[in-house]
Amino acid sequence: MADVCSAGVDTGFVALGYSKIATLGVVQGISELLPISSTAHMRIVPAAFGWQDPGSAFSAVMQLAALVAVVSYFWRDIRNIVFGSVTAIRTGDYYSPWLRLAIGIVLATLPIAIVGFAMSQSLNACGTWLRSIEVMGFSCIVMAVLMAGAEITCSHYRNTEGMGLRDALIVGLAQVGALIPGVSRSGSTLTAALFLGFRREEAARFSFLIGMPAIFLAGMKELWVLYNAELSQEAWMMLGWGLLIGSISAFVAVWGLMRFLEKFSTWPFIIYRGLLGLVLLGAAFGGFIS
Repeated sequence: MADVCSAGVDTGFVALGYSKIATLGVVQGISELLPISSTAHMRIVPAAFGWQDPGSAFSAVMQLAALVAVVSYFWRDIRNIVFGSVTAIRTGDYYSPWLRLAIGIVLATLPIAIVGFAMSQSLNACGTWLRSIEVMGFSCIVMAVLMAGAEITCSHYRNTEGMGLRDALIVGLAQVGALIPGVSRSGSTLTAALFLGFRREEAARFSFLIGMPAIFLAGMKELWVLYNAELSQEAWMMLGWGLLIGSISAFVAVWGLMRFLEKFSTWPFIIYRGLLGLVLLGAAFGGFIS
C-alpha cells in the first residue's frame, strides 16, 4: 500500500473507491457510537483486507455522521436544553436542570478541546505511532478492564437530571482519553458515567449529549485541514458518500444501543473489547498485521 499524504496530512482515503468508502462508512457509523472504538475499527478493517489506511483526518470527519445521528435521535433533549436554558436565564432559575446540563456540556468539552488542539499535529501526521495496532490493542484491553470495573463495583441508579458540574467535568476529562486510538469516546465517557452511578441507558444518554460539541469541533477542524490539503472534487464526493452511509449506520447504532442498555449490561462490549485487544496484540507481535 502506498502512503498518501497531502500537506503533511494523511489522506489515504483518496486511494479508496466508493465501495470501500461505503464499507468504512458503515464501520464508522456503527463503531463510533458503540463503546468499541471507531478509530481502531477504521484501522483494523483496511489492514485486514489489505486496503490503504484512510487516515486519521478521514476518521475524524466521519464523526460528523455520528453527530447527525445523535442530533436526530436526541432532538427532543437538545430542544429542551436550548429552550430550557434560555428560559432559565430569562427567569433567573439558575437551578434549572436544563441549564445545569447545558453548562455541564460546555464544561465537559473544554478538556478535549484544549488537549486535542495541542496534539493535533501528532494525531494527523502521516504514519503516526498513535495509530499503530499495538497502541490500539493495548487501549482496547485497558478500556475493557475499566468498563468491567464499573459494572462490578458501581450501583446504577442516577439519571441525567441529577447531574452536577463535577460529574460533567469528570466525564469530560475521561473524554480526553478518546484521543488515543482504541480507547473510544463513547466507551470512555460511558465508563466514567457508570463509575459515577448513572443508570446504563442514562450513562449512554449523558455520553452522547456531552460528546456532541467535541464531535462537531473535531469534525469541522478536520474538514478545514482537508480543505487546506487541496483535495480533488472526486475526493470530496467520496467523503460525502461516506458521511451519508455513516449517518444512516450511526442512527441504527444509537437506536439499538439505547434499547439494549435499557435491559442489559455492558458485558458484551467488555468481552468484545478484551478479545479484540488480545487479537490485535497477537496479530501485531506475530507479524500478521503491520
